[in-house]
Amino acid sequence: MPTVTIDPTGERVHLDPGETILAGLYKAGYAFTVGCRRGGCAICKVDAVAGTFTYNRPVADNVITDEERADHTCLTCRAVPEGDVTIRLRGETLRLVNPFLAQLNARARQRAEAYAASRAAASPDATPPPAADTTPAERTTKE
Repeated sequence: MPTVTIDPTGERVHLDPGETILAGLYKAGYAFTVGCRRGGCAICKVDAVAGTFTYNRPVADNVITDEERADHTCLTCRAVPEGDVTIRLRGETLRLVNPFLAQLNARARQRAEAYAASRAAASPDATPPPAADTTPAERTTKE
Protein backbone atom coordinates (compact mmCIF):
# COMPACT_ATOMS: atom_id res chain seq x y z
CA MET A 1 0.00 0.00 0.00
CA PRO A 2 1.56 3.28 -1.07
CA THR A 3 2.57 6.06 1.28
CA VAL A 4 2.90 9.70 0.22
CA THR A 5 5.52 11.72 2.09
CA ILE A 6 5.42 15.51 1.92
CA ASP A 7 8.80 17.18 1.54
CA PRO A 8 10.11 18.99 3.55
CA THR A 9 7.64 18.61 6.44
CA GLY A 10 7.67 14.81 6.54
CA GLU A 11 3.92 14.26 6.84
CA ARG A 12 3.08 10.76 5.69
CA VAL A 13 -0.25 9.68 4.29
CA HIS A 14 -1.31 6.10 3.61
CA LEU A 15 -3.14 5.58 0.29
CA ASP A 16 -5.31 2.71 -0.80
CA PRO A 17 -4.17 0.85 -3.91
CA GLY A 18 -5.34 2.70 -7.03
CA GLU A 19 -6.08 5.91 -5.13
CA THR A 20 -4.84 9.24 -6.47
CA ILE A 21 -2.48 11.34 -4.41
CA LEU A 22 -5.02 14.15 -4.09
CA ALA A 23 -7.84 11.82 -3.04
CA GLY A 24 -5.60 10.20 -0.43
CA LEU A 25 -4.52 13.55 1.01
CA TYR A 26 -8.11 14.77 1.26
CA LYS A 27 -9.29 11.47 2.75
CA ALA A 28 -6.55 11.80 5.39
CA GLY A 29 -7.70 15.29 6.42
CA TYR A 30 -5.13 17.35 4.50
CA ALA A 31 -5.74 20.07 1.93
CA PHE A 32 -3.95 22.45 -0.38
CA THR A 33 -5.16 24.67 -3.20
CA VAL A 34 -6.65 22.72 -6.09
CA GLY A 35 -8.96 23.52 -8.96
CA CYS A 36 -11.12 21.25 -11.06
CA ARG A 37 -9.94 17.87 -9.64
CA ARG A 38 -10.32 16.38 -13.13
CA GLY A 39 -6.93 17.01 -14.70
CA GLY A 40 -7.83 20.08 -16.72
CA CYS A 41 -6.61 23.10 -14.76
CA ALA A 42 -3.14 22.01 -13.54
CA ILE A 43 -3.47 23.87 -10.23
CA CYS A 44 -2.66 20.71 -8.26
CA LYS A 45 0.78 20.24 -9.84
CA VAL A 46 3.55 19.19 -7.46
CA ASP A 47 7.11 17.94 -7.87
CA ALA A 48 7.64 14.21 -7.43
CA VAL A 49 10.90 14.06 -5.47
CA ALA A 50 11.03 10.27 -5.19
CA GLY A 51 8.99 7.31 -6.37
CA THR A 52 6.97 6.64 -9.48
CA PHE A 53 3.36 7.11 -10.45
CA THR A 54 1.01 6.59 -13.35
CA TYR A 55 -2.03 8.56 -14.42
CA ASN A 56 -5.41 6.90 -13.96
CA ARG A 57 -6.77 8.75 -17.01
CA PRO A 58 -5.14 10.48 -19.98
CA VAL A 59 -3.69 13.92 -19.25
CA ALA A 60 -3.59 16.51 -22.03
CA ASP A 61 -0.20 17.73 -23.25
CA ASN A 62 -1.22 21.32 -22.54
CA VAL A 63 -1.74 20.42 -18.86
CA ILE A 64 1.54 18.51 -18.36
CA THR A 65 4.16 19.24 -21.00
CA ASP A 66 6.86 16.80 -22.10
CA GLU A 67 9.43 18.87 -20.17
CA GLU A 68 7.33 18.68 -17.00
CA ARG A 69 6.90 14.93 -17.39
CA ALA A 70 10.68 14.61 -17.72
CA ASP A 71 11.15 16.78 -14.60
CA HIS A 72 8.74 14.52 -12.63
CA THR A 73 5.94 17.06 -12.34
CA CYS A 74 2.92 15.34 -10.90
CA LEU A 75 -0.74 16.20 -11.38
CA THR A 76 -2.06 14.99 -8.00
CA CYS A 77 -5.68 14.65 -9.05
CA ARG A 78 -4.72 12.00 -11.64
CA ALA A 79 -1.47 10.52 -10.27
CA VAL A 80 -1.67 7.04 -8.76
CA PRO A 81 1.55 6.00 -6.99
CA GLU A 82 3.11 2.70 -8.00
CA GLY A 83 4.69 2.51 -4.53
CA ASP A 84 5.85 5.00 -1.93
CA VAL A 85 6.32 8.53 -3.26
CA THR A 86 7.64 11.82 -1.93
CA ILE A 87 6.17 15.07 -3.25
CA ARG A 88 6.99 18.75 -2.81
CA LEU A 89 4.23 21.33 -3.14
CA ARG A 90 4.93 24.41 -5.23
CA GLY A 91 4.79 27.62 -3.22
CA GLU A 92 2.23 26.26 -0.84
CA THR A 93 1.95 24.33 2.40
CA LEU A 94 -0.16 21.31 3.19
CA ARG A 95 -2.85 22.16 5.75
CA LEU A 96 -4.30 19.72 8.25
CA VAL A 97 -7.99 20.57 8.07
CA ASN A 98 -9.41 17.50 9.80
CA PRO A 99 -7.26 16.01 12.58
CA PHE A 100 -9.72 13.15 13.13
CA LEU A 101 -9.25 11.92 9.55
CA ALA A 102 -5.48 12.22 9.97
CA GLN A 103 -5.68 9.99 13.06
CA LEU A 104 -7.70 7.39 11.14
CA ASN A 105 -5.17 7.45 8.33
CA ALA A 106 -2.26 7.08 10.76
CA ARG A 107 -3.93 4.04 12.31
CA ALA A 108 -4.53 2.51 8.89
CA ARG A 109 -0.88 3.09 8.03
CA GLN A 110 0.23 1.47 11.30
CA ARG A 111 -1.98 -1.56 10.63
CA ALA A 112 -0.57 -1.88 7.11
CA GLU A 113 3.00 -1.63 8.40
CA ALA A 114 2.32 -4.20 11.13
CA TYR A 115 0.83 -6.57 8.57
CA ALA A 116 3.84 -6.08 6.28
CA ALA A 117 6.17 -6.73 9.21
CA SER A 118 4.33 -9.92 10.13
CA ARG A 119 4.54 -11.10 6.51
CA ALA A 120 8.25 -10.26 6.47
CA ALA A 121 8.79 -12.21 9.70
CA ALA A 122 7.12 -15.21 8.10
CA SER A 123 9.54 -14.98 5.16
CA PRO A 124 13.20 -15.33 6.23
CA ASP A 125 14.54 -13.47 3.15
CA ALA A 126 12.44 -10.31 3.61
CA THR A 127 13.55 -7.20 5.49
CA PRO A 128 11.10 -5.42 7.84
CA PRO A 129 9.70 -2.00 6.88
CA PRO A 130 11.04 1.13 8.62
CA ALA A 131 9.26 2.38 11.75
CA ALA A 132 6.44 4.87 11.18
CA ASP A 133 6.94 8.52 12.05
CA THR A 134 4.21 10.41 13.83
CA THR A 135 1.98 12.83 11.98
CA PRO A 136 1.09 16.32 13.25
CA ALA A 137 -2.30 14.95 14.36
CA GLU A 138 -0.63 12.20 16.38
CA ARG A 139 1.71 14.69 18.02
CA THR A 140 -1.27 16.90 18.94
CA THR A 141 -3.16 14.04 20.57
CA LYS A 142 -0.10 12.89 22.54
CA GLU A 143 0.60 16.32 24.07
